[in-house]
Amino acid sequence: MANGNGNPQTGGQEVGSTLQKNMSPDEGVKARPISTQIDHNLRELESVFSHCSDLIFQHWSYGPELRDRACSIYYSSLIQEDTVNYMKQSLQDLVTHEVGPGMEVLPEDVRYFFEHQGVAERKPTLIDDLDSLISAVSSGRLLIIFDGWDKALSYKAQSVETRQVNEPVNESVVQGPRESTVENLQKNLGLLRLRLKTPKFKIELLSGGGQTNTTVAFGYLEDVVDPELLSEFKKRMERIKDVEILETSYIEQLIEDASYSPFPQHRYTERTDMAVAGMLDGKIIVLVQGTGNMLICPGMFTEFFQSSEDYYQRTAISTMVRWLRVFAFMIALSLPSVYIALSTFHPELIPTVLLLAVLNAREGIPLPAFFEALLMEFFFELMREAGVRLPRPIGSAVSIVGALVIGDAAISAGIASPIMVIIVALTGIASFSIPQYGIAIALRVLRFPLMISAALLGGFGMMICFLFILLHLCKLRTLDQPYLAPLSPLRMTELRDVVLRIPLKRLLRKPRNLHRQ
Repeated sequence: MANGNGNPQTGGQEVGSTLQKNMSPDEGVKARPISTQIDHNLRELESVFSHCSDLIFQHWSYGPELRDRACSIYYSSLIQEDTVNYMKQSLQDLVTHEVGPGMEVLPEDVRYFFEHQGVAERKPTLIDDLDSLISAVSSGRLLIIFDGWDKALSYKAQSVETRQVNEPVNESVVQGPRESTVENLQKNLGLLRLRLKTPKFKIELLSGGGQTNTTVAFGYLEDVVDPELLSEFKKRMERIKDVEILETSYIEQLIEDASYSPFPQHRYTERTDMAVAGMLDGKIIVLVQGTGNMLICPGMFTEFFQSSEDYYQRTAISTMVRWLRVFAFMIALSLPSVYIALSTFHPELIPTVLLLAVLNAREGIPLPAFFEALLMEFFFELMREAGVRLPRPIGSAVSIVGALVIGDAAISAGIASPIMVIIVALTGIASFSIPQYGIAIALRVLRFPLMISAALLGGFGMMICFLFILLHLCKLRTLDQPYLAPLSPLRMTELRDVVLRIPLKRLLRKPRNLHRQ
């Protein structure tokens, strides 16, 4: 046998062998068959993958006097060299063992060998049109074409280094599992399969459109999920076939009901136990190749105050912590606006001793309470954003030092009062205590309209703003489900895990959503 290298290609998206069904040409477009002449196929591929320096054309010669030709096509950036070397050894084995030393090796012998034995444990997939062949190469698969054969063999052989399973970064707990999802879709699905050992756990795969062809998977429990909810979800997921998908948040924005609402309508998690708990409660999870976060659909308002650790601690502690998060939500939303309203319009509501302390602290401050609060909130948001964007080793240090220096300097310069610095700091700390980052972002957005309404009309303006927020929450739906459920509409049987976290021996007695079926 003889072999040689050819030229070229760019990076492709790693996918599993189960995605061969997505490697068909677009509907309504006639598929181009693979030619029996290998030179014609190579010209087509070289034209499509021109200027792709990491695409390798590995030419093979075999048969009597090495006259029969074959070629393997793969990305050197995605395929292990050991796999290609093993293929060479497989052909050697065919010559010496399958046919016999000194005997002629016919092309049909090679095809039979690869179709029934393969180059590894997995059986290859047969491809019979050029569009599917191009899609398979772009997806990081190893392709073999033979002269005189109108089909190609496709092998899953990617080997790309990914982050190993480690502790969750954004959802750390004191007690409970410490494994998080990674950027490898197959690993994530395997972690979920380890927790849900049932054939009712269904996983369906889709492929995004555009140039990325990103693999998207969604899972659910067959007898637990609401059939109407699943039907609505699948209908919306059809939208991903026409757009580029780079991250899980793309899916969220494509399937959400209200794009301009500040409130998140789906939850994120990187914990497999949270994802499994969601599916046991009738939710649908979404995973995207190349992204470590999972999307839990739909996300109700009350669920954003829940954490996985609530179910690993005793009932009294979990219930108290949940109420503490609700209290933190109100502080993060309204504390600056309450201070503005009281100090500007309703000083009579402040106890006399506290009022004198406030007036003494504000003495010499040139700015009204509203502009003082607005300035300090701006500085706080600026430091928070800088802390996120900076490299991790120095990000936290810059945030802490910046807060101390700017706060002390603002007080010393007479720009802000000490009580305003305390209020802004308490507001920020309260927003950090909410488990879901998405709802904390909503608070950052809504805090400023509340401050403006408090500066214009005092407490009356705040009540108007709260009323609009409540009306919006009552009107909001997620995957056509009421966002405030089970509070509105009221579902008494589900309040056992909302207002209180009842003991697990009662909570786990039956699935919480069976009454809907």
